[in-house]
Amino acid sequence: MGENEKYSEIVQTPEFQRLLKAKRKFIVPVTIFFAGYFILLPIFTSYSTILNKPFIGSITWTWAIAFTHFIMTWVLSGVYICKTNSFDKISEQISEQIAEKNANQNKEVTL
Repeated sequence: MGENEKYSEIVQTPEFQRLLKAKRKFIVPVTIFFAGYFILLPIFTSYSTILNKPFIGSITWTWAIAFTHFIMTWVLSGVYICKTNSFDKISEQISEQIAEKNANQNKEVTL
């Protein structure tokens, strides 16, 4: 069995489809939030003066929100790492199932 055939077989398994669905369910909303959050700062600073008001002393809201971008990036990176660890476990389970199935098929062929 060639590599393309093995890949096609793996992709069609329900476990792999559930993995893809779980990844999409996580990645799409997080990406939309991440991109939207970063896009809003330049939009607000370019087209409004709302962020020019003082936050603390002479520090404006623009700087305060810009700082939250760093915090948000760190938090999302941590969440992403935790989530991908769970995806890795699912991937390993799928790999083990395929390896076991192939081993059983090889036993049948040699008998």
